[in-house]
Amino acid sequence: MFLLKRKLRQLMLNPPRVLALGFAGLILIGAILLNLPIASKSGESIGFINALFTSASSVCVTGLVVVNTGEYWSLFGQIVIICLIQMGGLGFMTLATLVALILGKKITLKERLIIKEQLNQETMSGLVKLTRYVIFSTLAIEGLGAFFLSTRFIPRYGFVKGLWFSIFHSISAFCNAGFDITGNSIVPFKGDIIVNLTIAFLIIIGGLGFSVYIDMSRHKRFNRLSLHSKLVLMITLILIIVGMILFYLIECNNPGTLKTLSTKERILSSFFQSVVTRTAGFNSIDMSKMKDTTTFVMIILMFIGGSPGSTAGGIKTTTFGAILLTTFTVIKGGRNVVAYKKRIPQEIIYRALAIASIGLFLVTIISMILTISEDANFLDLLFETTSAFGTVGLSRGVTPDLSNFGKVSIMITMYLGRVGPLTMAFAFAKRQKNSIKNYRYSEGNILVG
Repeated sequence: MFLLKRKLRQLMLNPPRVLALGFAGLILIGAILLNLPIASKSGESIGFINALFTSASSVCVTGLVVVNTGEYWSLFGQIVIICLIQMGGLGFMTLATLVALILGKKITLKERLIIKEQLNQETMSGLVKLTRYVIFSTLAIEGLGAFFLSTRFIPRYGFVKGLWFSIFHSISAFCNAGFDITGNSIVPFKGDIIVNLTIAFLIIIGGLGFSVYIDMSRHKRFNRLSLHSKLVLMITLILIIVGMILFYLIECNNPGTLKTLSTKERILSSFFQSVVTRTAGFNSIDMSKMKDTTTFVMIILMFIGGSPGSTAGGIKTTTFGAILLTTFTVIKGGRNVVAYKKRIPQEIIYRALAIASIGLFLVTIISMILTISEDANFLDLLFETTSAFGTVGLSRGVTPDLSNFGKVSIMITMYLGRVGPLTMAFAFAKRQKNSIKNYRYSEGNILVG
């Protein structure tokens, strides 16, 4: 009994492990609920593997599905899915803190450590205040998004159904999940400016990171923002614009995607797909009819993902930015990596390289494994795996036909994509602090490049 208590105490003092197990616990609870007959419209159980896959996709805010969400799941099943998305997007510790605050309980040091890990903060000062801000700003943004969507969904589907559709898609978009209950994502609304822009901006806001919101609310001018916020905003803007231009140029003559659309719809669809590709699995055109070049561009964008401390996945925009800046510095023969007249510490560069390398290794290995177990071409499987790792949710029609082994592989990828990079970054930082020695080895030269 004493050993068990000691093990539990050690577990609670390891925030990354608590977060990993917390997400795993949510996935398991969600799978049990979705496996119930009441969760499906037919009244039949979907089977535990499919329920577990859907739960993992919801909690990891991915959006990959084995069945059509709008057609298969009952209202109970849809409510379970959207609750899992909200908990996965905000993080279970954020919601636990909300409950504690409502009940008037004190937030302990252990809990603060876990919150710090979850929200990707460097210090523990103001964490409870930050948590309150995260919760209430999330509800406000989702409520505003639901209002704008309701102006289109209520006239089309009726008041009750239209309101439910508005709430569901607003939460799914802000949490960067990509789940839809229209039956065909945003394809029926590909020319609707309100629906496209509302969902796109919800995704962008959700993918920036909560610390960026606070920084922007405190410092109204760009030059007063922190280096982190500047890099997040600039890289996000560049990726959206570049993705939009490439998508338009490559697909404008493709009859399966943009060629048959009007100029307005082409521009709108290109912008929408550029936004959702990095982090949320909505789509306004048929993914399976895209050119291979576009598919490869989307794989790169999905791998980069959103920003740290947000509802998005991937290696993160700042990781990509740090690697890019390091590359430019080496090319120019510089010694220090500098952005906006601020030097980026060497430790951050090491962590960025480690996260990108681990992500690339994971995506490559899982993709190769799937080529053995699944009957699909490599590009589609690479797209599926990168989508899972980046918690994006876009698919070229592979997901429903995956074998049980393939589903488990994608589940693991989604889980590691949602939990891994965040916890790894902090773990590396701690290892580095604990590995300081009073000596260092002599240099040895190697040839590279």
